[in-house]
Amino acid sequence: MTAEYLILIIGFVFGFYMAWNIGANDVANSMAPAVGAKAITIRQAVLIAGILNIVGATFIGSHVTNTIRKGIVSTEVMSDPHVVLAGALAAMLAAALWVSFATWRSLPVSTTHSIVGAMIGFGITAGGFSAIKWEKLGAIVMSWIISPVFSLIIGFILFKVIIKVILSRDFVFEQSIRTSPYFIGSTVFVVILSFVFKTPLGKKLAISTPMALIAAFISAVLFGYLGKVLLQKFLSQKEGNANGAEEVFRRIQIGTACYISLAHGANDVANAIGPLAVIYFLVQTGTVGAQVPVPIFLLLFGGVGIALGIGMAGKRVMTTIGTKITTLTNSRGFAVSFSAATTVLVASKLGLPVSTTHAAVGGVMGVGLARGLDAVNFRIIFQIMIYWVLTVPASAITSMIVYKIIRIFY
Repeated sequence: MTAEYLILIIGFVFGFYMAWNIGANDVANSMAPAVGAKAITIRQAVLIAGILNIVGATFIGSHVTNTIRKGIVSTEVMSDPHVVLAGALAAMLAAALWVSFATWRSLPVSTTHSIVGAMIGFGITAGGFSAIKWEKLGAIVMSWIISPVFSLIIGFILFKVIIKVILSRDFVFEQSIRTSPYFIGSTVFVVILSFVFKTPLGKKLAISTPMALIAAFISAVLFGYLGKVLLQKFLSQKEGNANGAEEVFRRIQIGTACYISLAHGANDVANAIGPLAVIYFLVQTGTVGAQVPVPIFLLLFGGVGIALGIGMAGKRVMTTIGTKITTLTNSRGFAVSFSAATTVLVASKLGLPVSTTHAAVGGVMGVGLARGLDAVNFRIIFQIMIYWVLTVPASAITSMIVYKIIRIFY
């Protein structure tokens, strides 16, 4: 067996391990608010997220990946095939090890930032500090602020609106049904625009912004009123009026969580399969360009890895975001999911750096702060933020060590 094919086999192992860790840590972005609010059980969340991540990764995931992840390493370093193979292996394993450690600690971190940090470590070792485009790192630091703060503001305002127009009224259940088209419609609007602007499928369709806005608005109106009809038909007023309102938001929240899971599979599979696709293409052809094709079986491979990570270890981080930061109900959980999805959509469209993980945590904080400072566990928030800051340097240092070890043998 040639050294290249041995590296390809190792690449599949490391890529699967990275995908597994993405599932274990990032599932909390989509399902933690629903689980924390008891809209669904952990077992149901694991099943739904697992299936939708596979579907998103396989059918909506990008069939092309950039050789230089996030443009962080200069092209000169990537000209030697031996360096590229060793670097891709080191980056995958280093990023996976950090995410695995964070998951063991039950803390959410950005898998994208982990792979970027690992690429920085490999780039410095292979080409020196000048090989790194340090301005790209500034965008990551910005995302530590933009993602949680923007999501916090949206979550805070949205939950205050829900309190004012529904939860503080005398007839809570009737008011929740009456206003449901607005909440359902807003969610549908964000979901459709997110698929058009955020996912690889949206880039492939290349729909103009005005057309996307019109289609999203029409869909929002139709689904909003259809949702109201269905809620009136299947929900009877619950005893204890407020519970009826929570049942309304429970339905909406489950739909939002499903969308985020589908989009997560489509977008984050690249963090695991991108470096593997580079290795696969290089071994098959002997060359590597700025972009390489990603075969559908690799997307499926990554999707299955993510799903298994969700099933085997997703509970840990899900519990942290869903229950340890603040107490969630269905209306609060809806505000969290909506704020995170809206943050990712708006920031992506404006070209701002954004992390779904950071947005989810910011949304939970915002909803908690809407009930007062005492409603938020700032000790957990502080721990999470420390791990956010540590992600890039920890992945980078680990990648340096792994790259050096690989280069001894290859």
